[in-house]
Amino acid sequence: MFDVEKTINECVAWIRSYFAENGPDCNAVVGLSGGKDSSVTAALCVRALGKDRVIGVLLPNGVQEDIDYAYLAAEHLDIRHYLLNIQKAYQSVLSAIGEQFPIDGATMLSLPARLRMVSLYAVAQSNNGRVANTCNLSEDWVGYATRYGDGAGDFSPLSGLTVQEVKALGRHLGLPEQLVEKVPIDGLCGKTDEDNLGFTYAVLDRYIRTGEIDDEETKAKIDRMHRLNLYKLSMMPAFDPGLSAMADQ
Repeated sequence: MFDVEKTINECVAWIRSYFAENGPDCNAVVGLSGGKDSSVTAALCVRALGKDRVIGVLLPNGVQEDIDYAYLAAEHLDIRHYLLNIQKAYQSVLSAIGEQFPIDGATMLSLPARLRMVSLYAVAQSNNGRVANTCNLSEDWVGYATRYGDGAGDFSPLSGLTVQEVKALGRHLGLPEQLVEKVPIDGLCGKTDEDNLGFTYAVLDRYIRTGEIDDEETKAKIDRMHRLNLYKLSMMPAFDPGLSAMADQ
């Protein structure tokens, strides 16, 4: 039932509308990992805005073994791209924190994502840009994104699409198969996303779209992750003194 061409056309129109309202002359800035999400996001932006208005940013943390995939994406789309290695910034922040208290594994895993987003916004601010969020619906559903890291951005073309749907877009857009099918890893311990989640994206996508799932234990895990991570998808709560005053009356 998923209409790939219709979805691409609607998403391209949506991107054009976003930029018409939020920066008619602005560029789209996309952090390129070489995976399906960033590659498809960049490809959609190229189709919507033209390749001259899309900037790719490669953001390794030291040596990135699979960085050739990110270069392939930039070269395939023929877009301007920059390499910014965040390793020195990462080590500096870890050193400063480590002088005060022990650093846990979650902090070490989340920090690079947040430093990458800082870098993307620096590139965008210096190049009249808007930062693309590259998260998909499947990741967002179970909170597999870092708040104010890869979960941030100014516009989000893929947040309503599952992993399988993003792959379908990538193929229809003519991206190289190795970008569409590149297995995502966490960048710290070498585990894949699916290893960390404990279930496959195919199982998750089917559950999201149809409500069907074969294993009750997996269903319970997905439901729990979704419930616990809904805050990542919500606007930051803000105190409203007007509402507080009305409650006192």
